[in-house]
Amino acid sequence: MRRAPQQDNASLGITLVVSAMFIFATQDAITKLLADSFDVPQILLVRFAFYALFAVAYSARKKPLREILKSEVPLLQIGRSLLILVEIGLFIVTIRFLSLAEIHALLATFPLMVTAIAAVFLREPVGIRRWAAVGAGFIGVLVILRPGVEALQPGALLALLTAFMFAGYNVMTRLVARHDDGETSTVYMALIGAVVMACIGPFYWRGPTMEEWLWLACLSCTATAGHFLLIKALEAAPASTLQPFNYTLLVFASIIGYLVFDNLPDIWTVVGATIVVSSGLYTIYRERQRLNAQPNP
Repeated sequence: MRRAPQQDNASLGITLVVSAMFIFATQDAITKLLADSFDVPQILLVRFAFYALFAVAYSARKKPLREILKSEVPLLQIGRSLLILVEIGLFIVTIRFLSLAEIHALLATFPLMVTAIAAVFLREPVGIRRWAAVGAGFIGVLVILRPGVEALQPGALLALLTAFMFAGYNVMTRLVARHDDGETSTVYMALIGAVVMACIGPFYWRGPTMEEWLWLACLSCTATAGHFLLIKALEAAPASTLQPFNYTLLVFASIIGYLVFDNLPDIWTVVGATIVVSSGLYTIYRERQRLNAQPNP
């Protein structure tokens, strides 16, 4: 697998990833606005069609498309792409029920889920400290959900399922990264999503107004711009350096949720999210220590 030619500019990488998180929070706010007016397949069709054009155009600058599509693990690439497609669709459904702060507080559990899934399916070593962090993270989830105190919202369960699917997508991405480079993985995800939704989306299509077309265009642009900044961030700095800053998405989502929808998280959501994020940051720290301790080949 090819690595980025330079990964020694941490400050640039951090700036880019924080900017990407702000754009993704904006994208989620637009998604919440559109989710009440459009069926999920129509939103996915517009989003993936636009992203496929970007992915192919951007990746083709480096090598021909026929070479990009040569995968050593095509079935795994297809499965991974279908999983993220379903995950994004489920996120759109979930965002109808929860505020931006609530949904991202629960989605913040996905690094903990990645640790658990990788330990079981990839046989990655996970020490007692990281397992303790995973356990603490799910205590944070219970604080957010407060089962037995309040009726459990269906949206909360959907958010946890979304986080689990995203964790599975990340584990599958680790697997394909052992065989294929980033351009191949990006193009597979974009094209498969676009092809599948081109078969499903037209059955749910309704003609948008000019204002709605503008919002759909903004959704597509923010999704593409966020992914582009992430690509550039990973070219500037290692993923292990950038991972902790992914949690700024929760901060931005909370601020935008308040400014746009007048939604403020309650104290239990704040406390639970703090526990979840602290646990996630600790697992990232321990993972970095584990990787640094491994001998270089």
